Amino acid sequence: MLEVNQDYLKLRGSYLFSEIGKRVNAYAKANPDKKIIRLGIGDVTKPLPPVVIDALHKAVDEMASEETFRGYAPDLGYEFLRNAISDVDYKRLGCDIAPDEIFVSDGAKCDCGNIQEIFSKDAKIAVCDPVYPVYVDTNVMAGRAGVFDEAKGMWDNIIYMPCTKDNNFAPELPSEVPDVIYLCFPNNPTGSTITKDMLQVWVDYANKNGSVILYDAAYEAYISESDVPHSIYECEGARECAIELKSFSKNAGFTGLRLGYTVIPKSLVRGGTMLHSLWARRHGTKYNGAPYIVQRAGEAVYSAEGQKQIKETVGYYMNNAKVILSGLKDAGFEVSGGVNAPYIWLKTPDKMTSWDFFDHLLNNANVVGTPGVGFGASGEGYFRLTAFGKYDATLEAIERIRRM
Repeated sequence: MLEVNQDYLKLRGSYLFSEIGKRVNAYAKANPDKKIIRLGIGDVTKPLPPVVIDALHKAVDEMASEETFRGYAPDLGYEFLRNAISDVDYKRLGCDIAPDEIFVSDGAKCDCGNIQEIFSKDAKIAVCDPVYPVYVDTNVMAGRAGVFDEAKGMWDNIIYMPCTKDNNFAPELPSEVPDVIYLCFPNNPTGSTITKDMLQVWVDYANKNGSVILYDAAYEAYISESDVPHSIYECEGARECAIELKSFSKNAGFTGLRLGYTVIPKSLVRGGTMLHSLWARRHGTKYNGAPYIVQRAGEAVYSAEGQKQIKETVGYYMNNAKVILSGLKDAGFEVSGGVNAPYIWLKTPDKMTSWDFFDHLLNNANVVGTPGVGFGASGEGYFRLTAFGKYDATLEAIERIRRM
């Protein structure tokens, strides 16, 4: 008799944001007169930049002509987009990343979930705690996580790196050496960052121990401080130990279009094998590429006008972050983040649990956020709000919270 993959049965309940959706929908159904403001899921609200819309229209017209019609995309992505990524995202930073080391995809979430397939099943992984749930859940699915400890809220075969107030929500080097290290800066969910010197310590550690760093830089466009790196490849030796994942979702509003990319330098070798070759094999076997029209839209982001327009969008969201950060401080909350990231991380009041505060906020202010414990055990007692809402709604949400 056929049996299902038993590792899937180990997953903990619903995916975090699915559970949030269920609770919010139940509340809305029971309270149809209430206006709910959603500052929970990190989905964008601003429309696509005009330069992107123009590129989409042009690309759609091309698909209507035999001379310009495009079918399957190249495995790595179209050269015009990979060249633009190499020039703007890397060469301007002094990073040596060639176009053929860039793999275009339909988003960073898929890539950060799928990248673990190129590693052995017994590879030991390390994650920040709190952490973006996809890092952990996909390794549970792959059979690497071990057994879940209900008391600790942790998997016994995963190395957790606590990110707490005591270390400014930035991880410390683990005492047990991992094979794969997941890092995300600017961080989701805490909004924390580390300096280039601090990141260099991680690169040196990985090279010394033969570890691989999976560096999620989906929010690098929100960095405002000069000593915070935009790419791990700004660090010496990163080409030998790091894979970087980036997204068009939060900088250019592509959450509905879907576009991202992963960088694997050809000089990154483990066990005598280029990881670039493994990912290329996986990419070509399981993926048919992001649509041509979407890749043309991505190319437009790198034009001079495109760069200007996405900076305006990022500025809009960061103004929201400023409103949330200052408003919560004035209301007496203990908060962090919101400077180099669109996320604000706050300590729940009166020793409330994260889910208790979720319900409290929903019922008393009709505002939706994300319980910190949903990101890991060290997130208990904390809560995440996002700056991706509309400005007027953000102002109203903070005013409601102040009146609670």
